[in-house]
Amino acid sequence: MFAAERRQLILEMVRANGAVSLRELARVVQTSEVTVRRDVRALEAEGLLDRRHGGAVLPGGFTRESGFPQKSHLATAEKTAIADVAASLVEEGEAVVVGAGTTTQELARRLARVPGLTVVTNSLLVAQALAHANRVEVVMTGGTLRGSNYALVGSGAEQSLQGLRVSRAFLSGSGLTAERGLSTSNMLSASVDRALVQAAAEVVVLADHTKLGTDTMFQTVPTDVMTRLVTDEPPPHDDRAATELQALADQGVQITVAGGGGGVSVGGDGMAGRRPRRDSPLPVQRRGGPPAQLRSASPLSDPGERERARVADMRRRQQG
Repeated sequence: MFAAERRQLILEMVRANGAVSLRELARVVQTSEVTVRRDVRALEAEGLLDRRHGGAVLPGGFTRESGFPQKSHLATAEKTAIADVAASLVEEGEAVVVGAGTTTQELARRLARVPGLTVVTNSLLVAQALAHANRVEVVMTGGTLRGSNYALVGSGAEQSLQGLRVSRAFLSGSGLTAERGLSTSNMLSASVDRALVQAAAEVVVLADHTKLGTDTMFQTVPTDVMTRLVTDEPPPHDDRAATELQALADQGVQITVAGGGGGVSVGGDGMAGRRPRRDSPLPVQRRGGPPAQLRSASPLSDPGERERARVADMRRRQQG
């Protein structure tokens, strides 16, 4: 395929989906991510699209939000791996809140197998995924339906969450940076997500690599409130993602990278905001291996140096 043909196909994919990862573009045009990255740079120079971390979006992507049909086809394998690891954090009999999004929808499908679970959600898609689970109770917020992501928003949703207290909140969004934390492009969705955060003792953010380093309009989960980030391994030579993960770990966020042989935990060097108790790490189920424990800060060692070395090693492997 000639460069002009590749770039035309890339542009058509971005226009159809709103946002597409470099991995997906490379797969469709049957070339390397390095070549696709050059094509995306050329198209950006012409003003036809905007580069985002790990992918490309339509111009003006800072304020534009893709609808559910577009999001559902983006980074599907990564979302599945993230959902597998996130589900292993949930124990029988817990009460959790699950926000709206395609990644949280994948999580809900797995939570249907956890007995005695209570799930509070503002997402019709999450509720639908759990509708036929025999031993899972689903509690929906009130509010006004936002059709683009099938979520309930507005004052009714926020008021229904007042006085609620659960063990964990699982949230996704449009972008994630170490500076601002999780963010989204819609003001009403952001407001409900903040109310979900207030209801939880711990906050687990689910974000694939395409969202790392992307900043959108409305902050939902500040970095110092995030307990954990579950993400996938960034593609090789993606220095921006590794840098963002390092910065998040430096600020005390517990990071679990899904994919490959299973979840790999990268602990932060401190505990800020709503952090799990240091003597009570939560289990992460490694696919293809026994359960592992999320690492906790220890007064007998320097976890900051340990985790910085781990992330640096991950960056070297990506660049090798």
